[in-house]
Amino acid sequence: MHWFFRVIASLLSVFMAISAHAQTTNYPFNIHIGGGIGAPLSSTAKFAGISGTFQFGAGPNLSKHTSIVGEFMWQGLPPNQNALGPILNPLIAAGSPNNITATSNLYALTANYMYHVDGRRYGVYVIGGGGWYYRHLALNNVTVAPGTICQPAWNWWGYDCQNGFVSTQTTLATRGVSSGGVNAGGGITINLGQQGTKFYLEARYHYSPQGGRVSTQIVPVTFGLRW
Repeated sequence: MHWFFRVIASLLSVFMAISAHAQTTNYPFNIHIGGGIGAPLSSTAKFAGISGTFQFGAGPNLSKHTSIVGEFMWQGLPPNQNALGPILNPLIAAGSPNNITATSNLYALTANYMYHVDGRRYGVYVIGGGGWYYRHLALNNVTVAPGTICQPAWNWWGYDCQNGFVSTQTTLATRGVSSGGVNAGGGITINLGQQGTKFYLEARYHYSPQGGRVSTQIVPVTFGLRW
């Protein structure tokens, strides 16, 4: 994870430099970078737990109160017992290796509209939009045993089912599912008084149907800096 924090530090330095340049040249740009904790909801909560989240983005300011924000978001989706139990139990019974590891992450690229009211010290905003959501899941050292009954957990991990049984045509290393999605939320800002820098705290709901499989529904609560 050291590389992840180095990337964040590098992006923060770049964004601060761009922000300083924008302030001196009156470029109508908005930039933000932040992180926090995201909670899965509904069907997603059946298979994943709470984890970290990270976002950064930028875009043009259309007016005093309106902006367009292009954004990248990462959200961890650590698998829980409901996601792993139906997968691991038949594999262990079939004598498959027990050193199985699993990871799950969500990546999103979205374009959003933001309406904001900025006071001298405090501000509020609402934001919403849509884009592309990609859920990447990995099971290592896993081969499907013939005759394994299909359950929702197999769909979560990206397996195909045929006649009520999990397909044995592939050995899963990694799988990804993706589809369009939408988001909406809001936040507050506090003016830090340095080159237009603001601290922000935001909560936003994200939904993606993930191609008809188990949908992705999360609410990340993030905080960071806006310019």
